[in-house]
This record gives sequence, C-alpha cells and structure tokens, in this order.
Amino acid sequence: MSNNDLDIQKKWWKEAVIYQIYPRSFMDSNNDGIGDLKGIISRLDYIKSLGIDIVWLNPINKSPNDDNGYDISDYEAIMEEFGTMQDFDELLNGLHARNIKLVMDLVVNHSSDEHKWFVEARKSRDNPYRDYYHWWPAEKGKPPFRKSFFDVNGQAWEYDAVTNSYYLHYFSVKQPDLNWENPKLRKEIYDMMKFWIRKGIDGFRMDVITFISKDINFPTITQEYLDENYNGSWTNYYAHGPKLHKYLKEINKEVLSKYDVMTVAEGAGIGAGDALKFVDEDMKKLDMLYHFDGTNLGYLPNQYKHMDPNGYSLVAFKEVYTKWNKKVAKKGWGTIYLGNHDQPRMLSRWGNDATEYREASSKMLTTFLLTMRGTPYYYAGDEIGMSNIRFDKINDYRDIETLNMYEKIKKENGDLQYFLDGQKISGRDNGRTPFQWDNTNNAGFTGGTPWLTINPDCKTVNVAYEEIDPDSVLHYFRKMVKLRKSLPELVYGSYKTIDKKNANIYAYTRTLNDRSVLVMLNFSDQQISFSAPVSAGSVDEVLLNNLQNCKAHKNVFQLQPYQALIVRLL
Repeated sequence: MSNNDLDIQKKWWKEAVIYQIYPRSFMDSNNDGIGDLKGIISRLDYIKSLGIDIVWLNPINKSPNDDNGYDISDYEAIMEEFGTMQDFDELLNGLHARNIKLVMDLVVNHSSDEHKWFVEARKSRDNPYRDYYHWWPAEKGKPPFRKSFFDVNGQAWEYDAVTNSYYLHYFSVKQPDLNWENPKLRKEIYDMMKFWIRKGIDGFRMDVITFISKDINFPTITQEYLDENYNGSWTNYYAHGPKLHKYLKEINKEVLSKYDVMTVAEGAGIGAGDALKFVDEDMKKLDMLYHFDGTNLGYLPNQYKHMDPNGYSLVAFKEVYTKWNKKVAKKGWGTIYLGNHDQPRMLSRWGNDATEYREASSKMLTTFLLTMRGTPYYYAGDEIGMSNIRFDKINDYRDIETLNMYEKIKKENGDLQYFLDGQKISGRDNGRTPFQWDNTNNAGFTGGTPWLTINPDCKTVNVAYEEIDPDSVLHYFRKMVKLRKSLPELVYGSYKTIDKKNANIYAYTRTLNDRSVLVMLNFSDQQISFSAPVSAGSVDEVLLNNLQNCKAHKNVFQLQPYQALIVRLL
C-alpha cells in the first residue's frame, strides 16, 4: 500500500498540539500558594504564544483534595481553591477567543467519599444511592482481596461500620469506586458530561476509564492467575472488566456521538494488541488512547516503584513506539507523550538535565514529540526545560501515592532510603512543582507560600529569561510547533524507523504523497556518526536543527550530544 492509497480521515484533534495544565501549579492569582483559574486567565496570552491548539486541564471540580482533585465531591461545581463557575466561563471564553479548545478531565471510575451519592449510600443498605457503589456485606466474611494502589495496607476493600459492610476503592480510601452496573448511575454521568459540553468544552480526557467495569461476583484472584492471564499485573486485570466495551459504546451513543468533541482514554493496563478495540472508528467508542508501555520502561521489578538509575534502553524505547504506531497505522489514531502530572519531568526521565545538556536534550525530546505520528500531549513547563526537583525528605512530598507508599514500606520494615532515592527519579511531585515564570521570589508563581516547593533552578530556568534568548528551549518549542503545522507529513504521513538496533540514535522518516522528511535524534551524551540509508533519499535541506554544529558528508551525519535534526529528502 502506497501513501497515495492511505484513506486519511482528517480531524481537528489529529492536527492539534495539546498542552496540559496542572491548575494547582500553573499560576496563583490570590497569593494563597495554590494555582487557580484566574491565574490561568492571566497567562492566556502566553499560552496563545506557544501556538498550541488545545488545553487539557486536570480536574477543577469541587473536591476535598485527597488526591489533588481526582476525588470529586460535586461534578458540576468548581473547587473553591480554584475559583468559581464564573471564573471557569471566563477562562473558557478566553481560550475560545484565542482559537484554543478546552478539554477537561472526566473522573468517573470513582468519586470522593464526600460526594452526596456516597454520603447517602453509606447511611443504610436500602438507601436509594446504595447501588451507586460496590459493597460487600460483612456477614459473608472478608471479601476476596483486591489491590489498592494508594492504600497504606494495599487493600481495596474498606470496612464501614454503619452498615457492617466493605466498600471497594482501587485508589485512596476516600475514592470509592462507582458501580457502572447501575443504569441510574450511568445516566447521572451522561447528564453530567452533557452539562459540560453544553457549557462549551471541547472534549474529555477520561481518567482510568479502563477500570470502570468490574466482575461483580468478585471471584478470588490468585497471583498465579494474574501471572498466567495478566502478566502478573492487577492493573492489567482491572483494565479488562467484562462490560468495559459495552459501557464505552453506550457513552458514545448517549453523549459523544451527539457533539463535535474529542476523547482520549487513560489506557492503564491496555496493550497495543487491544488498541483498536478502543479507537477504531468503526467501533464508535473513543478517539484516542494513551498507553503506559513507554513510560513504564526502566522500572525495576519490585514493590517500591523504583527506577533503574542507569536509565532505559533506547532500542526498547523505539520498539514500544514503533509497535504502537503499527497498530493504528491504517485505522484509529495514536497519541504521543513523555510527561504529565503522573510522571516525573520528561527532561530528567528521558533526556539529561545536567547544565551542559539541559537545553539540547530538552529540544531533542520536543522534536521527538512533535514529529512522531499521533496527537502530541505536551506538559506545561517542559517547554522551558523544567526538571525533577529530587526531594531528600518525605516531608517535602505532597503526593498521596508517595506518602502512602512510604508508610507501607515503613510498616513492612523496608528500605526507606532506597524508596526515597527512587522517588527522586520517578516520584509524581517532580512533575508538579510550580511553573517557573521569572527569577523573582517564588518564580513569579505566587506572592504567598507555594503549596509545593519550587525548583531552585528557577533562577535561570524560567519564561522571562528564555523569552529574551532567541536560542532558548522556549523559542525552539514554538519553532517546532510551527514546523509541525506547516508540514502535513508530520501529522498524517506514514512512519518508518531506520536502524532499529542503534543504541544511541532514533531515526525515522515521515512520508505523505511522496514528500518525506528524515528525523534524527541523538539520545546520548556522545558525538555519534550516523549514516542515513541512501534508500531513504538524499538530503534536500535542513528544516530544523537544535544545534548549529552538525557536520555532514553526503548521507553521513556527525550528530552532537542530544542533537535533533530534521531534513527534507529528495
């Protein structure tokens, strides 16, 4: 099949660059140390200057903040710390006036235990809201074990004395799982989705949507069973509930099919082989899914969520993204990301945040994100090269995952220092430190005490400093966005890897209608000689170069450490 034969179904969300904002850490308008909606409003012109098309906001709904907004107590109200519904309307209108769309987080695997549904449900076994959640009567004995990702004891069943029952929570004890078996609950969720769409939002990022279906018989699950069927993973088991795809089709039928909105599923537990079950257009479910195969590279096989300090294999990295691209090359659509609120900073994780390499590797990673096939999701702060803060003490952390895991290891007399060393690489708070606007007090983020410590490198890594430097990471990001928008082959073109086993260079072509570009990325701190195959075509012109000292002779390139080079092929 040639590129001319590809049936490309164009969509605005395929051509977009999506910019993720973690509201708590973006900009504080009232000096309480917490980012808010008015803070984002005050920075709309900056957001517009980036050239991005869509903003994805982490949850802004009313919440007691056990898990920074992913525990929602009212789906149709705004978190008081973030502002009011009037502020939200102003933000939405401000984005739309700048031709930027808004995507919101949809958190419907669980609610807060302070949501009115759960407050009522736990009052009695015959309460009308009882079946909005999953319960196990204590007279049946202890329920079969289910793993909780955030619970200190790792137990997903919590005893509730009022009704002598246990309730299910895959995450925090304050995040009871919703019962999607109940059609009344599903209707409430669909009505809520319509509420936000009618207000004018442009889509949803669907938080752990793969977990919503449970086997309500709750059979006993042994580790042997997990090993044989789910690669030993509770996450994989949770992501394959018996009615998951029935519910996704119903969401599409009842809500999504009626509006021009985009959806992206957080695809925890989903492998490439299942991708088209979610995003094949003919399935009429969702538009996109983002996976964890890439971000899981380098994790050591132990309970501490520790990462290999020696990094990761670039060959394995290439294999992951090539495999996923192949699954959606002809049907469906893919995504590409390297960082978000659940990940460390992409520079520290995938590049090199040492002073001498920070700028080059930041630009190289940006080049990767914006030249791969699939909609790119770009995390706020990466455009200026923010890096991991690497806290030394547990008291510096605010993330429930890190705090509860620490307590669990402490109870088990585990190696706490080993865990803390691992969190310096992989802890989620590394990606949540406040945005660095300038070199004034608190990096211009707040006039108060920031909710999370600001990275000390803010004196030189900040927007104000990079705005005046034409060769900054920030300006390079803008150039790369413009280049992506100017070359249809970087959006819709086919993708082909070159020299797959090269341990230092990630090279690939993007081709559309006989027009091709070659992307060469040096993921190492060494100068590497790379020979582009003659079959790929000869070099016509250099389209973008993150450094200015690349020597080339015919199709042989001397790539400097963390160099990124995009060339037009004849």
